[in-house]
This record gives sequence, C-alpha cells and structure tokens, in this order.
Amino acid sequence: MNRIVEARYIAPNVKLFRVEAPKIAQKRKAGQFVILRVNDHGERIPLTIADSNVNDGTITIIAQGIGKTTKMLNLLEAGDSIHDLVGPLGKPSHIDNFGTTVVIGGGVGTAIAYPIAKALKEKGNYVIAIIGGKSQEFVILENEMKEFCDEVYPTTDDGSYGFHGFVTDQLKAIIESGKKIDYVLAIGPIPMMGAVAEITRPYHIKTIVSLNSIMVDGTGMCGGCRAIVSGKTVFVCVDGPEFDAHEVDFKVLNQRNKTYLLQERESLHDFECYMDQIYDKHTSEVEKELTK
Repeated sequence: MNRIVEARYIAPNVKLFRVEAPKIAQKRKAGQFVILRVNDHGERIPLTIADSNVNDGTITIIAQGIGKTTKMLNLLEAGDSIHDLVGPLGKPSHIDNFGTTVVIGGGVGTAIAYPIAKALKEKGNYVIAIIGGKSQEFVILENEMKEFCDEVYPTTDDGSYGFHGFVTDQLKAIIESGKKIDYVLAIGPIPMMGAVAEITRPYHIKTIVSLNSIMVDGTGMCGGCRAIVSGKTVFVCVDGPEFDAHEVDFKVLNQRNKTYLLQERESLHDFECYMDQIYDKHTSEVEKELTK
C-alpha cells in the first residue's frame, strides 16, 4: 500500500497526487513511469513519474479521469492509499546538451513532458515549452514550466488563452520564424505526435515521442504494448517509452490503441451506473433525514 500525501485537481478531471514511494523516488529518472492498481481487483495502468522528492520519499503522478481506473483513482484523497505501485519502469529519457530544444505537451501530456524538460535544462539546453489544452483551464503546469524553461508558449484550441490553435501550429510558427531547433520532444495524443513528426521531418530535426500505449505488466511479457518502429516490433514498456518519431508507424499505433475500446467503454459505463446508484441512495437518505 502506498499512502497518498497530497491530492488536488490542477484542471478539470486532472488530478495531481504525491504518493509515498521512497525506493522509487531514489531511483527514478526523467521519462520513467510506474504501473499501479487502485485496488486488489483493479486493472494495471501506467502513469509517468512527473516529479520526486528523495527527502520525503514521495513521487508525483498526474492522472486524467477518462476511463474507469483513472476515475476511481481520482476519487482518492490525501490519507487514502493506492493498493500497489511498481517502478521505476521503462528506459530513462536520453538527456544530452542538444542546443535549442522544444518540448511539447498536449493536454495531460504536459505532465510527462515536465520532468524531461527540467532534465534538459539542467543539462544546459535552451528549452522552449509548448503546452496545450482545449481551453485555458486545461493548460497545466505552466507556472512550473516557467521556473526553468527559457520560453513557454501556452496554446488553446478555442483561443481562450495564449496562442489560438494547436501545439503543432505553434511549433510550425517557431520553426518558420527562422529559429534553429536542434531537438523536439512531443508527448500527447497519438494524432498530435504523428503531426509533430511530419512537421519536423522536412527540416531533419531530431524528434522524440513518448508512446502511451496499452500496458499490463510493464515488463514486456504480455505483449500488450507492441508497436512498429523502424519496421520492427518493439515493446513500448521495456524498449521505450521514447522513440524516434520519424521511425514510428503511427497508423498501426493508433489502431492498436483502440484494441480494447469497446471493453473500456463497457467498463466505464458499468462504473458510472454504480456511482449513480450510490449517489441516488445517499441523496435519498439525506432527504429522509431532512423531512423528519
């Protein structure tokens, strides 16, 4: 059991957790992730380690409540515990002094990009961050990025804050301005990462993506996270999660990411029905108390 020290929403349905995990806090490096289960009957899900504190033995993870498990996780508060948590898993990010780097986070992908951007800056790079969301309230970790990044560009799909457009539009604008870019890291929805790869390809800019595909055991045994990179099959959990964006077959990745879409929808529907029943029962009991 891993006790939650802090739990707070940083955007709609996006919650930050600081969790006691001293051994992981000591060993983790930028780009690595953990796999957790909310309870002993729950599925295993991967979440990137956004930060760690060796002194108090905690790691920080950020979850967006989309499916059943992430919604269950986001019901937890400080003082509650996560049933089990394993890590650090995956290969650490390759951190070097590339020169001028652009780190792109689409939605909750910013949580994954954050520790890598920080590590790149510590290595002496000039770091430009592009962080996007559907609207202003979905742009996360902007202030945290500003603490060490040289430039931070928030973007919103609806134009409610920062640059009006997608993160890819902002990237294209920076490249076309004539600024020399040596390295790009993109993390977010598969279509976004694929689009980034196509923007940088003609300029021969080294581009890396972190693939958040389906994972179960996180050790390469189940084969659930297979992807095609450079025409060969890789296991994202042990061979990645980071790969050369220009070598990833995004079409196959997108198809694989939808493998269990029907089951995920059914599971979420059952969970939401269960939560509605609890809410209705609680409301009914409160109403009875008030009418006494």
